[in-house]
Amino acid sequence: MADNKTITSPTQYDVVNAKWDMCLDLSLHCFVYGSFGGALAGLLLFRSLVTQWASVAFGAVIGIGSAYTQSQQLLSSSSSSQSSSTKDNQTLESSVKPNFSIHNNVDLMLDLI
Repeated sequence: MADNKTITSPTQYDVVNAKWDMCLDLSLHCFVYGSFGGALAGLLLFRSLVTQWASVAFGAVIGIGSAYTQSQQLLSSSSSSQSSSTKDNQTLESSVKPNFSIHNNVDLMLDLI
């Protein structure tokens, strides 16, 4: 006998859960990369152990701040309701991908100097 399997479109909760998962993943990555960047800068620039740890903490805070702003943009797109399932699929595919690049972050850092 043939099983009748139906393919269902993602519900609103599936889209929101995917966005929260992406935000958590993004936060973890930015925290780790910021900490590593701060550790590298601390080892290269500072001799004192205290200032090296301060550099690690500063890098971690910058990573968390970057993840927060990107997650805020990602989650703000979930507040608008979609009427059809094709729009839900397109929204899920386009909004789950993080929209950041190293070049944008380098340009922002160069503007600060």
